[in-house]
Amino acid sequence: VTLLYAFLLMRHNLKYFDKMRCWRKRSAVSFLGVLVICLLFMNLYIEDGYVLEGDKQLIRETATHQLNPERYVHTFKDLSNFSGSINISYRYLAGTPLPRKRFLTIGLSSVKRKKGNYLLETIKSIFEQSSYEELKEIAVVVQLADFDSAWSEGMVQDISQKFAHHIIAGRLIVIHVPEEYYPVLDGLKRNYNDPEDRVKFRSKQNVDYAFLLNFCANLSDYYVMLEDDVRCSKNFLTAVKKVITSREGSYWVTLEFSKLGYIGKLYHSHDLPRLAHFLLMFYQEMPCDWLLIHFRGLLAQKEVIRFKPSLFQHMGYYSSYKGAENKLKDDDFEEESFDIPDNPPANLHTNMNVFENYEASKAYSSIDEYFWGKAPSTGDFYGIVFEKPIKITKIKVVTGTEDRQNDILQHGALEVGEKIVGSKKGRQCTTYLRLGEFKNGNFEITDLEHKVLFDINCMRILVTKSQKEWLIIRSISVWTSQTSVQ
Repeated sequence: VTLLYAFLLMRHNLKYFDKMRCWRKRSAVSFLGVLVICLLFMNLYIEDGYVLEGDKQLIRETATHQLNPERYVHTFKDLSNFSGSINISYRYLAGTPLPRKRFLTIGLSSVKRKKGNYLLETIKSIFEQSSYEELKEIAVVVQLADFDSAWSEGMVQDISQKFAHHIIAGRLIVIHVPEEYYPVLDGLKRNYNDPEDRVKFRSKQNVDYAFLLNFCANLSDYYVMLEDDVRCSKNFLTAVKKVITSREGSYWVTLEFSKLGYIGKLYHSHDLPRLAHFLLMFYQEMPCDWLLIHFRGLLAQKEVIRFKPSLFQHMGYYSSYKGAENKLKDDDFEEESFDIPDNPPANLHTNMNVFENYEASKAYSSIDEYFWGKAPSTGDFYGIVFEKPIKITKIKVVTGTEDRQNDILQHGALEVGEKIVGSKKGRQCTTYLRLGEFKNGNFEITDLEHKVLFDINCMRILVTKSQKEWLIIRSISVWTSQTSVQ
């Protein structure tokens, strides 16, 4: 009996250990599955160990909170595969589907305001500030995103009357998304201690923009978002095209042509589906302009790429949220023709003592950055050696900044040179022609093709007298007429 009892006890223990082993195997498999998913996520979205602190917060919140469980719940891993459109039925309130693909789509989303309405003026500015040739390459999509049908009908009537020829020409489309396609907008998370109505407003705005982006995904090569209370710079499309050309071969997700909100942000159209899904995933988390920063970072554009002067200006006085006053203005905006310099390829060098990472190349870039050197001495220089000899029509150099107004070139001259000597790394010109002196830290000359008879190989900024103050070269702009053959 004792032996039988011992045998039964041993068999029972073996079954128990077998169960424990199975449980451990299942636990190991589950753990490995979670680990693999985490590694895939990290591989897809964390490059060079770089993650914004804000992105880390988003990841933590995503792990603990479902943003829209019925329709738009996805993991970050899925974001890389969001190339398809969202299944929504759009109503065409004015215009018809575009007959051909354009270069640029301009998107506007508008709702009823308690005070003021700027939509018609914004549309007018887009068309009036564009040439006939530019109009052939753009499409304007206006989304009337208010659920008040009477307001929408009135706006469609006004738009159709004032811009009938643009609608007929296929340049203007007015759309609407029915309310039933929207996710829950009541009882949302109150992040940042925002009042409930503010949370609802900004959450709906995120969804509005997502639906607009989704509609515009296949209409053009590029897409720029404007708000419905914006004034445009003259020939803004030509300026945008020139910037895109200058960035050819470099990676970018967002190019910014205004420093305000969701104004003047340019995207590749092929990124719009992912951005639309992204806004829907986190529609209740934060305002759209904050989400855009995270989107750019997740797609590995670490720094803001913003161009000056700005092409778009906020003109609305009353916000679409409760009619509150909104006096924000972009002080970098210039309404007249925006003439972006050519700045042909060149090697940049200086013998000045450079401060930290404010190296020479930053003064020659069209991005909002600058060169910063410690107190220069007589004979110090900032040199530019062009890759090919060029004909220059105009040169403009600006030193100092608004918050560092003393860091200007107090005594200096600008010279151009010819006849390059030396190796590729140490090339320089043998002879220089002085074009003039700096005045109040700035230098500008035009009609240079009539004043300099030779093809220019080099250009340099020469310090003619030592100064105690440091030197900021904020921007160097070069316009050319043609490239000569050496």
